[in-house]
Amino acid sequence: MRIKRFLSGTLSALLALSMVGCSSSGSGTASSETSSQASSAVSSETTEEAKTAQSSVRDTQYGQVQGVDQDGVEVYYGIPYGKEPVGDLRWKAPQDPDKWEDVKDVSTQEEIAMQTTTKDGETIVTGTTDSLNLDVYTTEKAEKLPVLVYVHGGNNQTGSSFEIPGNDMVKTDDCVYVSVNYRLGLLGFNSLPALIDDDNPTGNFAMLDLAKSLQWVKDNIENFGGDPENVTVSGFSAGGRDVMAMLISPTFKDLFSKAIAFSGGMTISTQEQASQKIADTMAPLVVEDKKAKTEEEAAAWLLEDTDEVRDYLYGLDADRVINLFPNAGIRMAKFPHLYVDDIVLPMDGFDGEFVNDVPLMMVTGSEEFSMFGCFDPLLDETKDKEKSVEFVNVYGGDFYRIFNTQLSAQKMDGKYTSNIYLAQINYGDRNSAYPIEGYGSFHGIFVPAISPSQNNYSSVYDFSQAGYTDMAKDFNQYLASFLKDGKPVSADAGVDWTPFTASSPETLVLDAKEDKAVVKMEDVSTTNAEIIERMDADPLDAQDKQTIIQNILNGRWFSADLDEYYSNESLW
Repeated sequence: MRIKRFLSGTLSALLALSMVGCSSSGSGTASSETSSQASSAVSSETTEEAKTAQSSVRDTQYGQVQGVDQDGVEVYYGIPYGKEPVGDLRWKAPQDPDKWEDVKDVSTQEEIAMQTTTKDGETIVTGTTDSLNLDVYTTEKAEKLPVLVYVHGGNNQTGSSFEIPGNDMVKTDDCVYVSVNYRLGLLGFNSLPALIDDDNPTGNFAMLDLAKSLQWVKDNIENFGGDPENVTVSGFSAGGRDVMAMLISPTFKDLFSKAIAFSGGMTISTQEQASQKIADTMAPLVVEDKKAKTEEEAAAWLLEDTDEVRDYLYGLDADRVINLFPNAGIRMAKFPHLYVDDIVLPMDGFDGEFVNDVPLMMVTGSEEFSMFGCFDPLLDETKDKEKSVEFVNVYGGDFYRIFNTQLSAQKMDGKYTSNIYLAQINYGDRNSAYPIEGYGSFHGIFVPAISPSQNNYSSVYDFSQAGYTDMAKDFNQYLASFLKDGKPVSADAGVDWTPFTASSPETLVLDAKEDKAVVKMEDVSTTNAEIIERMDADPLDAQDKQTIIQNILNGRWFSADLDEYYSNESLW
């Protein structure tokens, strides 16, 4: 099923947001997890300018493909790894795509996975259900190179494989790059009982898609110059959280040899909470379709494990399903996913014993929350907006950065034998020699480092400045080394990136000064309790503080301790 897109062009035209600085003088708009992903999407114009010739013809297990050569990088867009999940396959594990006989033209960007977007202030549905595909970036002479598989962000509700193109990484980091599309929103995660049975025992369909894509990489990437025995899975934001979930999932056993979580962290949902929230959210459709008289009755009916409910769900138009949940803004209760089901994710979640024990890198910015908190319109109602914005960035940034790295490392330290490497980018934050006004070291600060020629962060800051590019050079050396053998080394930085341990909880901190990178190992750890103590002592107006704590910081991935301490109302 395809829905005509309301705009021509590609993802950047579709999703790009007006990036208004979050200073006290700027009006700003409410942000979401897609803020940074949207701004890092690359326009088709950039891609078209780079096209020079057809690529080589490559074999896959389903048929041959031919892409495009973009200045020496061969790009193959939208190679199917699964059949379109429609009809009886809508909420099923991905199936093999049909084989094709002729050479498939994969030289242009595929349509994005079905999702919501905003046009003229209105939320609409765009994209296609035919979304089980991936993009491969390589070079003509590539042979047995490390493989980096990338899972895009967007709260598992929006986004696409174009989020971070692989052109620069293929050249700079000497790898083969694969970026994956997968089912989003309620098409990717749905735990209603009527959809679950012995043949279909999990509602984590998007995770099954990702496992299927990794199996495709294992089976086919050698034909593109990659080493199937040296595959690093990575992801940003929601994609980073998906990667963290893969580490505790038996479904992903032996599908990758290393992992990188950019702004990830540990988040899961229970099936019971998720199913209730989904039923409550879908209830208006049931009433509209005259299957129940009230929304309360409708929600109860949706929670029944019957053929009638199942047939109703499969009979719904996909656009009605995808349009139910507004963007969750890094709040699990706003769109529950990553369910513990004892199939894909163990019932004891991250507290269990099973782990895919591989070298792991976790990366964060020092002020990650700025993209979310400081765009909240509630800040316009505070008595002192400038100080309120600072409060949000300082404390929200601390909560979010340790959630992305330190807290996960501490939980894994006792049962994980492989090395865990933590990195924090301070470039842009309030203490950096190169502060980025209104944004700090934001969610996505690393993107221009690994994809300098193709990203849309230029509206935020000039990332071609010497200090940032020198830091990016060091970071890419560490990254390329990690992809090669799991040991991050940078000859230029000259700093030994040592693994995180409970006895030595150090992080590689990257910044710049006087046009040169500043790289060092440092203990930047703290605790949620310490952050809360500092919040209590902060001299911000009490009413402004209450507004922020109860309405902006509440209910986020990182805020369980904060919500408990301040008795915030549960969003579930």
